[in-house]
Amino acid sequence: MKIENCNTTDIPEIFRLYRIAAAYQRSKETVVVWPEFEQELVETEIAENRQWKLIIEDQIACIWATTFSDEQIWGERNNDAAVYIHRIATNPDFRGKNFMEIIVAWAKAYAKENDKDFVRLDTLGNNSKLIAHYCNSGFNFLGMFDLEDTQGLPDHYHNTPACLFEIKL
Repeated sequence: MKIENCNTTDIPEIFRLYRIAAAYQRSKETVVVWPEFEQELVETEIAENRQWKLIIEDQIACIWATTFSDEQIWGERNNDAAVYIHRIATNPDFRGKNFMEIIVAWAKAYAKENDKDFVRLDTLGNNSKLIAHYCNSGFNFLGMFDLEDTQGLPDHYHNTPACLFEIKL
């Protein structure tokens, strides 16, 4: 198992995993569903070394993106030194392997390497199972917040509260 940056040849698999995640979200009916993300977003993240993959036996088992700034979602808290995790998607062939534990350990080390004090992530809507999963993975649930400015954010951020989570290092 290894974690490394994605490259442009991974783009078809990244979007396949996003589509699978959105279909799974849609099947849950009460969960906010990911929209079709813009390819330019992923290309930019790859070019900036912010799109990651967990590889097991030469297969992408899980993907996620990171950033060091997330002002529209985190508001005043964005002034803190933090790494923000977005769009975790798991290959269905590898479900049930508790990748959150691996991602959290990686993110803590990555944050320390980059002089950050927090690892943060968000999810949308009142998804009680996902909230519990993130809490069980070591995140503190800060609550649900209405976002003031969603212009430029992916569509699923509009008109729904954001659940904010953090781990203080």
